[in-house]
Amino acid sequence: MHTKLPSATLLGRRALLFPLCLVLFEFATYIGNDMIQPGMLTVVNEFNAGEEWVPTSMTAYLAGGMFLQWLLGPLSDRRGRCPVMLVGVAFFIVSCLAILLTQTIEQFIALRFLQGIGLCFIGAVGYATIQESFEESVCIKITALMANVALIAPLLGPLAGAALIQFAPWQSMFVLFAALAAIAFVGLWRAMPETATRRGEPFSAASLWHDYKLVLGNRRFLCGALAIGFASLPLLAWIAQSPVILISGEKLSTFDYGLLQVPVFGALILGNLTLARMTGKNSVERLIKIGAVPMMIGLFVAAISTLYSTHSYLWMTAGLSLYAFGIGLANAGLYRLTLFSSDVSKGTVSAAMGMLSMMVFTLGIELTKLAYVAGGSGMFNLLNLISGLCWLSLVVIFVKRRKNSDININPTAA
Repeated sequence: MHTKLPSATLLGRRALLFPLCLVLFEFATYIGNDMIQPGMLTVVNEFNAGEEWVPTSMTAYLAGGMFLQWLLGPLSDRRGRCPVMLVGVAFFIVSCLAILLTQTIEQFIALRFLQGIGLCFIGAVGYATIQESFEESVCIKITALMANVALIAPLLGPLAGAALIQFAPWQSMFVLFAALAAIAFVGLWRAMPETATRRGEPFSAASLWHDYKLVLGNRRFLCGALAIGFASLPLLAWIAQSPVILISGEKLSTFDYGLLQVPVFGALILGNLTLARMTGKNSVERLIKIGAVPMMIGLFVAAISTLYSTHSYLWMTAGLSLYAFGIGLANAGLYRLTLFSSDVSKGTVSAAMGMLSMMVFTLGIELTKLAYVAGGSGMFNLLNLISGLCWLSLVVIFVKRRKNSDININPTAA
């Protein structure tokens, strides 16, 4: 049974309230990871556990974020986006409050995993609804502006967590996460549109396999989804490896390390704002091409400078900032085109995109760590440049296949 999608113009104030509440929930889940990390030494001390449990908190949280994406997208296609999303937000709230009752580090880590599941609902359900609710240029503007709000978490989360732990117990952080998610729940309950086109259809393993087979058998989709992963890999590798590069390798202070994050994330925010201004005046393909220029130049500068001198961390930061500006211009449009490159329902397509991106991130971050150990900053940035070249190659194939598809649909266009 198929249902008609709602028109964004008919949503009125709900059209604004829905993305605001979705990004509030996204922000709550992001700071759920970023704020607690500075307080993990206090947590392990309270539970009389070793410091080896400190990074395990983040690992468990991210593992939860990968756990159910494959299921939630197809499930929301058939049971409805809104009810599945609301269940996810409620689950996150309960798991945040439940951690207040933990008595051992094992219980704490288990609940961190359950909290991380909240991340699954954002891409597979929430962003799929955004893409279905708005026409192309409006959607790209909305997602670009939403990304800026979400980027506040990695900028302010660690600093806010370190400050809060000085005058309040670590448990207060999880009350804050739950409170933010509760506000988002009310807003989503009131404003989230229902865009699922297959509500009422039976949900089975056979239908799930059929849908994923169609999606993953689409080579154009695969190129776009993998390109999205390779585009963001250098940024995530920087987040993961920069403490080692700057603090351990370059002997910088924690404050200096924090300052060097500002130009990278600031450039990414500036790129998103520039995208919001340029969308509607330029085609999506043109925006991707414009973003490709600073992306590739920035990665090239970072690689060449650190291969020449392993201590050129300022040039590396400048290059990665230029690259981040390019991502802000290119990625939202590529996400939109990739999502609609398959005719399968968007919950399933969005989930497949998330899983492929996570695969690239997981393998890529480990490879960049090994590259740094083997050859320092130079090898680290060389691998980032290779990631950028992979992105560029996949985007060229994606755009070419898209044009060929358009010609086949409309031969007179040739």
